[in-house]
Amino acid sequence: MADGDVETMDKDGQWVNRVIGEPERSRSYSSRAEAIEAGSALAAELGTTHTVIEATPTGDITDPGV
Repeated sequence: MADGDVETMDKDGQWVNRVIGEPERSRSYSSRAEAIEAGSALAAELGTTHTVIEATPTGDITDPGV
């Protein structure tokens, strides 16, 4: 990953967009879909890559479908 690239990931049941090298631009979202949409738009605005890191189910109540 290069500086400016956007990663969307699950962090303890909350979806987060992280901008590599710019932690002040990181944001959290209540749903995966909302985070992916915002991450994609941000990467397009920055002219960088957007990557979605799939979450490994933990069995917690916050996991989808549990």
